Amino acid sequence: MTNSIEVGTANAAAGEVADGWLPVTGLPTGGDERLPVTVVDGADEGPTLWVTGGVHGDEATGVAVAQDTARTARELADELAGAIVVVPFVSPAGLRRNERTTYYGGDDPNRYFPDVERESTRPPETQERVATRLFEAVADSADLLVDCHTAQAGSVPFAIRDRVLYGEERTEDEAEELASDLDRMVEAFGLPILTEYPAEEYLEQSLQRSTAGAALNTAGIPAFTAELGGHSVVEEHARAAGVAGTFAVAAEFGLVDSIPEDVGGADEEIGEPGAGVPDAPVDFPVRRFVGPRAETAGLARHRVDAGDAVEEGEVVADVLSPHGETLESVESEHDGYVIGRREGLSVYEGQPVASMAVRDDGELVVPRDEEDEE
Repeated sequence: MTNSIEVGTANAAAGEVADGWLPVTGLPTGGDERLPVTVVDGADEGPTLWVTGGVHGDEATGVAVAQDTARTARELADELAGAIVVVPFVSPAGLRRNERTTYYGGDDPNRYFPDVERESTRPPETQERVATRLFEAVADSADLLVDCHTAQAGSVPFAIRDRVLYGEERTEDEAEELASDLDRMVEAFGLPILTEYPAEEYLEQSLQRSTAGAALNTAGIPAFTAELGGHSVVEEHARAAGVAGTFAVAAEFGLVDSIPEDVGGADEEIGEPGAGVPDAPVDFPVRRFVGPRAETAGLARHRVDAGDAVEEGEVVADVLSPHGETLESVESEHDGYVIGRREGLSVYEGQPVASMAVRDDGELVVPRDEEDEE
């Protein structure tokens, strides 16, 4: 921590709180697109924890967790050893229309953050410029980052732990050290932990260019994604667990002595990390998996709920014809549990009927490319 922290127009000296705005791109109607920022700079030195939300405009609980983290942090400025920086929504162009995507582009806005090992001859367009300006602010001051999201409707809350990549950007030993701090973060947060996809799939989906992925694998900042239930409305227990979990991370790294009293809400039962959120129903390490997938078009009829454990070969959904005939029974390809079910009734060939946490025997620190492997 320095003598003061400045993010956009928010500038707080030790023991102070400042609200402001981070301009990220100009608008055709005049003025700037800007992100709201709260900086709480503690009276004592220590690490700087960033909390971001709303990279997808319909992920309400993530925004609420960030806002309520800022509200509690304001009351702790004299007690903090370090600083907390909160950007409650980083995608105002998605928030305005309550949609996952923005009007700067129709694809995922959480795939535009910098990747130092990516080469492109094309100049960056608007969404990439917005992401880069936020990333530069994060890289300038953050020591830790919690990025708050939600998943599909009805999803159980969980935390995503990215695999730490080594190669041109860092050595395997440096990656191991980074992974150790990341483990401390996700374990302190208190939600069930899913490791991200295997490295090849992770890179194919450009997840190293997500908010947490770029902070972790480009800037070398311990960072993870908190998936806080379903989208579109604030889910109270997920919100409370998310705020408590964020302050548990702060306590783990010495910003606070302990989780503040009533941090998650007035109910004592939801004032602890993970309280009110189902535990993982399996006792083995898991990773994220989208599937199983239907091979027949029709109407989906689920046989399992989010949070249910399933075994390889177990039927998780049926696909019915318009007249109610069963066309296909979709079986799980893995042991694991369901984190969310497909939204909507219709399903086409090759589309997933669920999202799952499946058994993971892979390494947590991995080479970015095969030639980086010793």
